[in-house]
Amino acid sequence: MIRVAFATDDRQTVNLHFGASEQFVIYDVAPGVANLVGVWQFVKLQMKGVNAERNPDEPLPAVSEERMSEDKVIEKIELLRSCAGVYAAKIGTSSIKRLMQFDIQPIIVNKGFPIIGLLNEVSLALTYGGLSWVDRAMENAKVLAPMLAKGDPTCVQQVRHNLITSVDDLT
Repeated sequence: MIRVAFATDDRQTVNLHFGASEQFVIYDVAPGVANLVGVWQFVKLQMKGVNAERNPDEPLPAVSEERMSEDKVIEKIELLRSCAGVYAAKIGTSSIKRLMQFDIQPIIVNKGFPIIGLLNEVSLALTYGGLSWVDRAMENAKVLAPMLAKGDPTCVQQVRHNLITSVDDLT
C-alpha cells in the first residue's frame, strides 16, 4: 500500500498547481482498493519569500530559517512526507526538486484529469508494475506509515473506491 496525494479543489479531478494549491486529497492505495485518508486545506497566502521575486529560470537561492517560514511549499511538503507521489496540474521546477529530495514523486497531469482514473492506474501498477515511481516507492519501502504531518486531516466522509486490478475487471 502506498499513499498518494492530489492537488484538487473539487475532490474529483486534478486541477490545481502544486504551489498554489489550497487543498490536497490523500488516498492510501493498494491493489484493487483506494481509501480516502483525508482532505487537507491551506489558508490562501500571498506569494512571498524565496520565490516571490525569483524568475523561474534562476537557480534556487539558499533559504534562511527566517525566510523559510515565509515559504508556502515547506508546509505542503511536510504534509506530504508520508506520500509516495503527488499529482498536480502544474508543478514548478524548484518544487519538483524539493519533493524529490524527500522521495515524493511529482506527477504532472492534464488539468481536469479524473482522480479515480489515476487511482486505477496506481492500483494496476501495484499489481503488475509498469509505473517506475510506484515500483521505486515499493522498493524503497515507502509503504504506508502513520501520518507525520502536523494536525489531523479534515475528512468529510469515509470514502472507499474499489479499483481495477486487471483488464478483465473492465467487463
